[in-house]
Amino acid sequence: MALVSQSASAEDLEKPASAGSQLQVGGEQRLLKGDEKAAALLLALGPDYGKPIFDELDELEIRQLSRAMARLGPITQEMLDDLMIEFVTTISSNGSLSGNTDSTERLLLSFLPQDRVDAIMEEIRGPAGRNMWEKLSNVQADVLAAYLKNEYPQTIAVVLSKIHTAHASQVLAVLPEELAMDVVQRMLGLDPVQKEILEKIEMTLRTEFMSTLNHTKRRDSHEQMAEIFNAFDRQTEARFITNLEEVNRDDAERIKQLMFTFEDLARLDMAAIQTLLARLDKRELALALKGANDSVKESFFKNMSGRAAKLLQDDMNDMGPVRLKDVDEAQTRMVGIAKDLAAKGEIVILKTNSDDQMVA
Repeated sequence: MALVSQSASAEDLEKPASAGSQLQVGGEQRLLKGDEKAAALLLALGPDYGKPIFDELDELEIRQLSRAMARLGPITQEMLDDLMIEFVTTISSNGSLSGNTDSTERLLLSFLPQDRVDAIMEEIRGPAGRNMWEKLSNVQADVLAAYLKNEYPQTIAVVLSKIHTAHASQVLAVLPEELAMDVVQRMLGLDPVQKEILEKIEMTLRTEFMSTLNHTKRRDSHEQMAEIFNAFDRQTEARFITNLEEVNRDDAERIKQLMFTFEDLARLDMAAIQTLLARLDKRELALALKGANDSVKESFFKNMSGRAAKLLQDDMNDMGPVRLKDVDEAQTRMVGIAKDLAAKGEIVILKTNSDDQMVA
């Protein structure tokens, strides 16, 4: 809403709405909130001063403000005066302005509802509110390494120290060996990084790397198809995989490698399984494990207390026969929760492949 200050002076804002304004006067005194303030302010400005602001809004924002205007109802002169004073005071209370995520969120909350603000801030901060380092942990190791190899070794050391350790190891492995060893030495002697320097590195990554990546990155088709297959029930999944194997075995194998299935939960480390257990509904867990193989069941039982494991087994036995469809749905929900936890950086999911086979 700072755009208003460019279209009208403080004196203009403090004037009553002109006769041509659509603002209604009269009615009971009440507090305006969220988008009501923005709607009342734009109505008070009228078409001359309001048009430049509307020109800066997108279609959804215009629709939202229009709905707020339509349901605004009568606005008393005192309400209008209070709104203008609040607006002018807010704009002029500081000699300078500081733009950051907190101030942006506070401003948006002054004229937009919470759910709309949450959506906007999620876009700014990244998926699920993730910060830059968590987003970097989801960039392919070779892509991130290709960018970092042109940076100073000290900068690379800082970046790798901030991302997930498993991902940092993958990036180090594909960096030129001499550079990688230099980075290792610098990480070993890395002192706490000043906030200003860290923010500068984040800004550079956001503007020079992530923005370019978002515009040029083409999603791997096998990865996308693996997610689609993950959402199938087991009969549908088996049917599609079988048919695909007959047409193109390589594609089928690639998709199976990328899929994260319920059985893969057994390969999570102890801390990850315990984190997952803390987020699960116990009856849902019992239903999901009812159709699981012994390996998966054992992975969960051994990460529970003896008493909790016994209670869970009793719950499973008390269920009697259950529909396979219900088991599939429960298992799919568990996989979804695990993926959400991984996206938030609370657990790490690593798909196993032929290179991960253990030997005696």
